[in-house]
Amino acid sequence: MNLPAVLLATLFSASAVTAGEMADTIYSGGAIITIDDSAPRAEAVAVKDGRILAVGTLADVDAFRGDATESFDLDGRAMLPGFVDSHGHMVFGGFQAMVANLLAPPDGEVTDIASLQATLSNWARDNDEIVKSAGAIVGFGYDNAQLAELRHPTREDLDAVSTEYPIIIVHQSGHLGVTNSKGLEMAGIDGSTENPSGGVIRRRADGEPNGVLEEYAFFPVFFSVLGKLGEQGMEDFARAGSRLWASYGYTTAQDGRTDANTVAVTRKVGSEGDLPIDVVAYPDVLENKDFIKANVSREYENKVRVGGCKLTIDGSPQGFTALRDRPYYDPVGEYPEDYAGYAAITREQTRDAVNWCYENGFQILVHANGEGASDMLIAALEEAQAKFGKVANRPVLIHGQLLREDQIDSYKRLGVFPSLFPMHTFYWGDWHSEHTVGPEAARNISPTGWLVQRGMKFGTHHDAPVALPDSMRVLSATVTRRTRSGMILGSEQRVDVMTALKAMTLWPAWQHFEEDRKGSIEVGKLADFVILSDDPTAIDPDAIADIDVLVTIKEGSVIFERDVEAKNSAPAVSMISIGGEDPHAAHHLLDAMYGAFSGKH
Repeated sequence: MNLPAVLLATLFSASAVTAGEMADTIYSGGAIITIDDSAPRAEAVAVKDGRILAVGTLADVDAFRGDATESFDLDGRAMLPGFVDSHGHMVFGGFQAMVANLLAPPDGEVTDIASLQATLSNWARDNDEIVKSAGAIVGFGYDNAQLAELRHPTREDLDAVSTEYPIIIVHQSGHLGVTNSKGLEMAGIDGSTENPSGGVIRRRADGEPNGVLEEYAFFPVFFSVLGKLGEQGMEDFARAGSRLWASYGYTTAQDGRTDANTVAVTRKVGSEGDLPIDVVAYPDVLENKDFIKANVSREYENKVRVGGCKLTIDGSPQGFTALRDRPYYDPVGEYPEDYAGYAAITREQTRDAVNWCYENGFQILVHANGEGASDMLIAALEEAQAKFGKVANRPVLIHGQLLREDQIDSYKRLGVFPSLFPMHTFYWGDWHSEHTVGPEAARNISPTGWLVQRGMKFGTHHDAPVALPDSMRVLSATVTRRTRSGMILGSEQRVDVMTALKAMTLWPAWQHFEEDRKGSIEVGKLADFVILSDDPTAIDPDAIADIDVLVTIKEGSVIFERDVEAKNSAPAVSMISIGGEDPHAAHHLLDAMYGAFSGKH
């Protein structure tokens, strides 16, 4: 440990002893990674009233020990600051935790159409009451790129599971899905239905819909099928989502592209003491300006605050709906030769939203996946800064999967904080190489290496429920960039473990204007910790994904402790509650879900 940190700990020790103030808990006995460049490792940490009282050698910190001080023995395990979610959808992560899991290995068991059908059938059998009450069978997370057939399921595939109930399954990207014949019937979609603006109804050769619905063709059907869910269902989502995040070591979650109703539900759950972690909400700026203006705050109330605005420009690269500046490499499906995706909003909407946020000094998080979407965002930011100056609002790029180097330079010049998605290198790296952008360009998806070269802070995220909020998978993908097939996708974009850890702790705390209280183990900050089974800086990088999150601590209290015999198991959650006969509750729920899912990537 270096001298300044020792002196600091000693000074605080003397002050505490003089004031008669002793620690509630002292943590020691394992690797303590502080993410503090002035003292990156420590032997012990003292905590009082939910804040860090001292950090240093065991001898220094032991000066805080009193008769009532408890000892927390790390038993050789590693302790780090609690993870800060750079981008996710916490409330609807609860949705993911409570419906049929259609993810491919290692997060699920669906590998082909037959296993998808079996998973849906088994879930429906095991949740018969829910199916009858909700009047639907629901699944989340299938990925056509991981199915043996390399295609989307169709209405006929889902009809084989049930023709009595509507079935709706959501693609892992969140940007499209499939429904069965009953679901199409309920939604009023047939061969004469035209494609909606911003959406596509995929069709059979005879012109009838095949059940696959993209973007704004999908979202209304999804909500019509789930029309019986009420406010209690939303509350269950918030509870389950917050527990899921905590199970992966997150002590601060983000609820990106939310709305006023979802924030109200989350606040209610928080007021009842049912949120173990902090939640920062970012309502859709196109639909919630009055609410944003009245609610933006840097302070939490019952563990919830509104952090600013969310804007979504385009879709997902793996679903070929992100807006590129060139044609897709080899898209799977019926696409014109020069197909380059499409924007979800106009340039004018982008410009007006960014200008409004700058005029009011609000932070804005912008979903821009393709190069074309980044061109739209950069132009809007340049106009806003020319009008209003740099207003210290820390604008954030969300995803940025496909970026040119000149765009990275523009984002640095404009003071943009990139929140990238390097988990794509694992989940869809092979798909991007073979179909989305091609083998050469795929090397530079989620280009964290370019950011490091330019000395930029950045965040890394999971975008749950697009993927599980698996912190070790985020860390592994950022460090190794190893795809499902084992290929290293762009070795020059890999970063070292400590840099990758900063992108999950201190830097996203800075992103949220909370670097003074979160993101590192330093005196005065909140006692938000995560305890891991291994020190990620001391093992083979290819083993990082196998590290267990064992304990999560929020402000000095244990909020999650894993059953070591249940590797990667999320905490148990109750199933969806049904809103009954209250149509207003169901309407509010659907509005909230529409806002969140239509912004997922």
